Amino acid sequence: MNLHLSIGPLIALIAGILILIMPRLLNYIVAIYLIVIGLVGLFGTGNIHL
Repeated sequence: MNLHLSIGPLIALIAGILILIMPRLLNYIVAIYLIVIGLVGLFGTGNIHL
């Protein structure tokens, strides 16, 4: 059985859970998420498959 996860939805899921647990983290989580998505967009994911 092969399991392929995209990094975007995985990060979004983790961020959503953290926001539910600690709402004050919202600004930091959004900022980190945007930075990660921007870096992935600029440099590509290469052959990274989780």
